[in-house]
Amino acid sequence: MSGPLERDLIRQEAATLAGAIAEGDVSSREVTQAHLDRIAEVDGEVHAFLYVDVEGALAAADAVDARRASGGALGPLAGVPLALKDVLVMKGIPTTCGSRILEGWRPPYDATVVQRLREAGVVILGKTNMDEFAMGSSTEHSAYGPTHNPWDLERIPGGSGGGSAAALAAFEAPLAIGTDTGGSIRQPAAVTGTVGVKPTYGGVSRYGLVALASSLDQAGPCARTVMDAALLHSVIAGHDPRDSTSIPEAVPDVVAAATRADVRGMRIGLVKELSGEGYQSGVELRFREAVEILEHLGAEVVEVSCPNFDYALAAYYLILPSECSSNLARFDGMRYGLRVGDDGQHSVEEVMAATREAGFGSEAKRRIMLGTYALSSGYYDAYYGQAQKVRTLIRRDFDAAFERVDVLISPTAPTTAFRLGEKIDDPLAMYLNDVATIPVNLAGNCAMSVPVGLAPEDALPVGLQIMAPAMADARLYLVGAALEGALRDRWGHLLIEEVPSL
Repeated sequence: MSGPLERDLIRQEAATLAGAIAEGDVSSREVTQAHLDRIAEVDGEVHAFLYVDVEGALAAADAVDARRASGGALGPLAGVPLALKDVLVMKGIPTTCGSRILEGWRPPYDATVVQRLREAGVVILGKTNMDEFAMGSSTEHSAYGPTHNPWDLERIPGGSGGGSAAALAAFEAPLAIGTDTGGSIRQPAAVTGTVGVKPTYGGVSRYGLVALASSLDQAGPCARTVMDAALLHSVIAGHDPRDSTSIPEAVPDVVAAATRADVRGMRIGLVKELSGEGYQSGVELRFREAVEILEHLGAEVVEVSCPNFDYALAAYYLILPSECSSNLARFDGMRYGLRVGDDGQHSVEEVMAATREAGFGSEAKRRIMLGTYALSSGYYDAYYGQAQKVRTLIRRDFDAAFERVDVLISPTAPTTAFRLGEKIDDPLAMYLNDVATIPVNLAGNCAMSVPVGLAPEDALPVGLQIMAPAMADARLYLVGAALEGALRDRWGHLLIEEVPSL
C-alpha cells in the first residue's frame, strides 16, 4: 500500500477506499477486516452495533475481489464497508428495530436499499443500534441499551439512528444507512460531527423498511464527507415499483453537484423561526460563522419567515403516533417475533396483551396510546385532522420560501449532544431536539446536516441544516460540499479528525 493509504485504512474516505480497491492497491477483504477488527476493539464502549455479520461481510468482500481479479467492472463504492440501521430488513440477518418484540426474527427477504447495496458491491458489516422502532432522539430507547457518542462516551449519539452515526464517528465504518422520520439521520449527524442526508420522500424506496410512520419515514445516506454521502445516495436512490410512495423520476445527479461544490449566485434563506430561544449559544455562534463563509463563497443570504414552523412539533407528535399505532398493531405475538404466555392456558387476546406488554418499551407504549386516542371516534377531527391541516400550511410555507430562495438553512439541532440519562424522564424536552428537522419531514422535502465546528462551551460538534425542495436533492450537495471544502481549507482537515481516540 502506498500514497494516501499509508494512513490507517479505517480513517479513509469511502471514495478513496473504493478507488484503491478498484486499482488493486488494497483488497476489499483487507479493508473489511480492518473495520471488523476496529468494531471488535471499540464497540464494547460505543455499542453502535446490535449484530455484526462477520462471515457475510467477508464473503461479500471476497466476491468484489474476485470480480476485480476476473476483470469485471466495479461500481464507485464496490468493496467499501457499510453499517446498516436495524430497521431495514436483510435476508437471514436478525432485524430487531431496537425492540424486544422482534428479538430473534430473521427476515426472509432483502429491503430494496439492501438489494441495491449488494448489487453495487457494498459490504454490509452488520446492523446498528437505534431507538425502538425509531422512536427517540437519543438511542436511549433501544431495548438493547444506549449507544455512546465517540466524542464523549457519557453523551448521546443522537437518535433514532445513533448507532449508524456513532459507527462513523468511531471509525467502525466509512458509510452507514439511517432512516429519518423527524430528523433521525440529521440530528445524529449533527451531534457526532458527521454528514447525514434525508432524501426527498419517495426518492429512496421504503420497501423492506419497517414502518414507524408511513408518510414520514425515509431511508438515506450517512457518511463522514459530503462526496461519500453523494456516492451512497446515488446507489440507493431511484424508483421502485414495489413501493407505492416511490417517485418515478430520475435520481438527481448528486455526485456531480458534490463535485461542483459552488454556491456563487445561489440565494440562501435563513429561517427566522429556527433560531433564538432554546438554541445553545455555541450552536448559534458556529452557525453564524458558517453563514458568513457561504456569503464569502458568493451566495446571497436573506432572512425568510416560515410562521407555521412554530406548530410543526405539535402537528408531528400527533401524526406520528397516529400512524405508529396503526403500523405497530402487526406486532402481536401471533405471526413472528416474541410470543409470551402461549402455554395452552391463555386466550389469543391474553397472549397478545402479554406479548405487547413485555415486548414494547415505554416510549413505544406512550406513542401507541397517544395515537390510538388521537384516531378514536370523536377525537379524529379535533386532533389528527387538525394536525394534517397544519402540515398543509407548513408545505405552503416551504413553497413560498422556495419561490424566493434556492435552499433554506438553520442549525440542525438546538443543542449539542446532551448527557445520557439527562432527558430520558422528560419526553417533551427530548422531543424539542427535533424542532428544526421536523418541518422537512412533514413537507416531504429533502435536507442535509453538515458539521460546522465545535461549540466553545463543551467542545462538541455542531451541525448546519440545508433544506431544498422535493427532488432538488442536488442543491443540498452543492451547498454542503462548498461549505465542507471551505471549512476543510480553514481547519486543514475534516472536523471528524478531531474526535478523541477511543
